[in-house]
Amino acid sequence: MPGIFFSHPNALKEADNKPGEVMAQKKKNFAVDLKNCLKSMLPHLETIKPSSSSSDTEKNKLTPNEIIQWTMSLEKLLVSEEGQAVFKEFLKSEFSEENIEFWLACEDYKANNDSEELRCKANVIYQEFIQPNAYKQINIDFSTRNSVTKDLLEPTITTFNDAQKMIFVLMERDSYPRFLKSEIFFRLAERHHGNNVRG
Repeated sequence: MPGIFFSHPNALKEADNKPGEVMAQKKKNFAVDLKNCLKSMLPHLETIKPSSSSSDTEKNKLTPNEIIQWTMSLEKLLVSEEGQAVFKEFLKSEFSEENIEFWLACEDYKANNDSEELRCKANVIYQEFIQPNAYKQINIDFSTRNSVTKDLLEPTITTFNDAQKMIFVLMERDSYPRFLKSEIFFRLAERHHGNNVRG
């Protein structure tokens, strides 16, 4: 594939006179050529926009009142996409982000009507969170795990309900109170002047 990565001969001709500038130009040209090459192979890459950091997003969207609402209950926290993101960041710091990831996967699962899609998503959730030695195995009891496993043969909207409730209660009693007292939460509250947020 000659010419794809170094298709700018002018930069090479000037190499003797200005080696530093030419090297910078060559790197820039290389990056442009590589991007163009990838775009030709994967046109959909052009449509992907770089995501802004979660803190920038929160800064633009959140109000002190919304943050105060998060202190009322875990349910109110999880209704907010920004709340989910901040809570997940906290859970990552405690190495327990699989709990919110499972809870959110269940919410997504319950939004489906198509039986084939339900079956597909049920298997993904089971393999990722439920099965023994799953990469992100959640902490549920044997009977609940067994019940989900049996339901996989004919999954329904309610297949993960008991497991999801169990994880919600675990987060509500364990992680959520610590989240309200965490540095992550207080920093966020201070940034939005939520001085009357209780912890």
